Amino acid sequence: MQVEPIRWRGDALELLDQRLLPREVHYVACGDAHEVAVAIRDMIVRGAPAIGVSAAFGVALAAQRGDDVDAAAAELRSSRPTAVNLMWALDRMLRARDAGRNLTAEAVAMFREDVEANKRIGRHGATLLGESPTILTHCNAGALATAGYGTALGVIRAAVEAGKKVAVFADETRPYLQGARLTAWELKQEEIDVTLITDSMAGHFFQQGKFDAVIVGADRIAANGDTANKIGTYTVAVLAHAHGVPFYIAAPLSTIDVNCPSGASIPIEERSADEVTSMNGKSIAPDGIKVCHPAFDVTPARLISAIITDQGVLRKPYDESIRRVFA
Repeated sequence: MQVEPIRWRGDALELLDQRLLPREVHYVACGDAHEVAVAIRDMIVRGAPAIGVSAAFGVALAAQRGDDVDAAAAELRSSRPTAVNLMWALDRMLRARDAGRNLTAEAVAMFREDVEANKRIGRHGATLLGESPTILTHCNAGALATAGYGTALGVIRAAVEAGKKVAVFADETRPYLQGARLTAWELKQEEIDVTLITDSMAGHFFQQGKFDAVIVGADRIAANGDTANKIGTYTVAVLAHAHGVPFYIAAPLSTIDVNCPSGASIPIEERSADEVTSMNGKSIAPDGIKVCHPAFDVTPARLISAIITDQGVLRKPYDESIRRVFA
C-alpha cells in the first residue's frame, strides 16, 4: 500500500488524518488556509516537511479564493513554532507571489521536490548501512511526515530496495505514540521487518548490543548541527553515544536553519497537558496533576554521527559542512 499523507485536488487539499491511524484511514478536506492551519495545529498532518508542503497549499488556496495571502501566511506561520520547514515554505510562497509566479504551480512543485529530495536522502543514507542492519528509530519520519517516501524511513526504504536485509525497532514515542501508531503502521504496509518497543526499553536493547544504527528525522537543525526532534530523541542519542552506536539525522536542506546559531535558539513547542494525562479519551493520571509537555528536545551536534541530506552526507564539524553546502 502506498502511503499518501497529502492529496491535492486542484481546489482543495486532502490530508490523511494521522490522529486516527492505525485504526482508520480518513482524509480531511481543507478548502482554505484557515482549515489548513487548524489541521497543522491539531496534528491532523504532522512532520516538518509535510507541514511545510501543506502550508504551501494553504497559501495557494488563499490566492485561488482571492483571500489576503499575507494574512493567510501569518496564520499558517503561527500554527506550530518549532519545525523550520513551515517557515521556509511560507517564505518561498511569498517570494513566488512577489515575483508574479502562479502559487498553485509553486506548491505543486514543492510537493514533487520534497518526494525527490526524500529519495535522494534515502540513497545517500543507505550507503551508511551494512547488509543486514538492525535500526532503532524514534517518532515518525516516514512518508506520513513528508510529501511521500520519508526521511529516516526513506533511508530504510532505500536500503531495502538495494537488497539489504533491514530490521527496524520503533520506539512507541510517548505521549503521542507516533512510533506505535504511525511508524509501525507504515512499515507493516510494506512488509518491512518492524518490532515495537516502549521508549523505556531502548536502554535495555542498547545494552544487549541489538542496534547497529539509530536513524531519526528532524524538525529544525541549527547552523552548528544541534538538532530539534521529537521529545525523547536526546535520550536515544545519549544511549547511542554511550554504547558506540552511530546516531544519524535524516532531513532535507530545508530543515537546516542557517540563521539559528545553535540549539539554544530553537523555540520548543509546549503542547496540551491532555496529551500526557489521557489516552484514547480516557484519563490515565490523577485529576489536577501538574504536567510539563515539551513536544521536542535538542540533540547536541557532538552526539550526531552524520546528517544525511538530499545533497549528501554532512560530517563534523557541522558548522563548516553546513556552511559549505549552502555556499
